[in-house]
Amino acid sequence: MIIIRTVFRLKFGKAKEAIELLKEGKKIAAEQGIKFGRTLTDITGPSYTIVFENEAESLADYENESGRIFSNDEWKKWYQKFIPHIESSYRNIFRVIET
Repeated sequence: MIIIRTVFRLKFGKAKEAIELLKEGKKIAAEQGIKFGRTLTDITGPSYTIVFENEAESLADYENESGRIFSNDEWKKWYQKFIPHIESSYRNIFRVIET
């Protein structure tokens, strides 16, 4: 099993709008059969940070789901609305070795 954390650093003052957009994005993903895991926000450290945390059985499964969602026209339209709120982003992929 792997855990994928995608970290978005938001532009100053854009957190509220970005969080509302995330709800819309999760709905689009769910309609495609893709379950988003947890959504986290900052408490300490850099402000205006949102993290998507997802699980997949394997990197291949994650890549297949990513390919499905990123090829969806509704998702592409949503993502264009989300991008203006982002300052930067990065992704970590962890292999679960013990639970």
